Amino acid sequence: MRTYAQSAASQAVLPVEFQSQAEKLEARLGLTVKVTPRAAIRDSAAWARAFENQRKDSRYYELVEDTLREGFDYRYFVLTGESGEIRAVQPFFLLDQDLLAGSGARIGKAASRIRRIWPRFLRMRTLMVGCAAGEGHLDARDDRMRSEIALSLGASIMDYARTLNASLVVFKEFTIEDRAALACLKDYGFTRIPSMPMTRRRLNFSNFEEYMSKALSQKFRAQLRRNCRKSAERAKLEMRVVTDVTPYIEEIYNLYLPVYERSELKFEKLTPEYFSRIGQDMPDKALFFLMMKDGKIVSFNLCLKNGNELCSEYVGFDYALAFDLHLYNVMTKNIMEWAIANGCEFYRSTSLNYEPKYHFRHELEPLDLYVRHASRAVNFIMRRALLYLEPTRNDAMLKRFPNYADLRGNQP
Repeated sequence: MRTYAQSAASQAVLPVEFQSQAEKLEARLGLTVKVTPRAAIRDSAAWARAFENQRKDSRYYELVEDTLREGFDYRYFVLTGESGEIRAVQPFFLLDQDLLAGSGARIGKAASRIRRIWPRFLRMRTLMVGCAAGEGHLDARDDRMRSEIALSLGASIMDYARTLNASLVVFKEFTIEDRAALACLKDYGFTRIPSMPMTRRRLNFSNFEEYMSKALSQKFRAQLRRNCRKSAERAKLEMRVVTDVTPYIEEIYNLYLPVYERSELKFEKLTPEYFSRIGQDMPDKALFFLMMKDGKIVSFNLCLKNGNELCSEYVGFDYALAFDLHLYNVMTKNIMEWAIANGCEFYRSTSLNYEPKYHFRHELEPLDLYVRHASRAVNFIMRRALLYLEPTRNDAMLKRFPNYADLRGNQP
């Protein structure tokens, strides 16, 4: 597989021994990897159908690139066949990554002392394959193509990372669907560690009352009913479902920011433009559930609907009212009622805030990080350090989920 890694000023040249390995793989798979900006693929049929079965399709990647610009440099791996046709497109981006994010207070405290002398200690320029605002997927429609993409990228990606002075390469938060294919990355020096998982709840119930009586514990069921009753006594809340929140964007963003700031683990910071455009660019998938009090939005939940699944993506709350009115529980109850009434088979949620999801009887959906340092010596040490730096170690609530073991699985 002959690989072309083009930066703004130079084109990578593979070492002779790597060329031999790459050519053998190209002969076997018939795939060539190139790197392009979005402009080079924007009008291609392959890009139009990329990730078409996922809730975050190619339109979402374009939205993220256009609206989340601070700190991210977006590029695309393009895999072409022998006749030059595009077989797959795999987005990636470059950023400065703090390896200690999510490592816990004790390690963070020790690192802060080191950073007084060495400011960039465990901060590295990183090439990340995947999505800057969401989980990653391989652009494949079957298992064979998944394996071919993983093999092609595994053999070529470190060369391109070096041309951009990226010390670290990460396949960011790939789902369990791609785990078998990405297992080949171990042969190229990558280490798989768990990232903070998503969650999922099957909605095989005729209504929310049946869900509560059959799925929830008696204690939590009583608490949920009590909280919803108290909320109704204290305020009259109305739920509206809209696609385009541009008319409400100032209210929405002022509710989102406090949630972002309170999070212990931060990665992407969304922009007002992101919230406005997602409904305009993806009207068939984007839904905003707005909780209104006296005509004012007091909480919202951005969800993406894909087939028979509804996924909670981002939330916002008026914290002056959130606890007194039990807004999280009320909003979750209302959204799940809507999902059941509208034929959704699954209700999913992105990572973090696991305690209420545990009580709502979600199961964990693993997300994997595949990590490798450009230096073999550093990578040898880092593979062992990652066992202590991976973020799930410090969340005790995760261990209470029945399928917690799935985060690591049986594969190394």
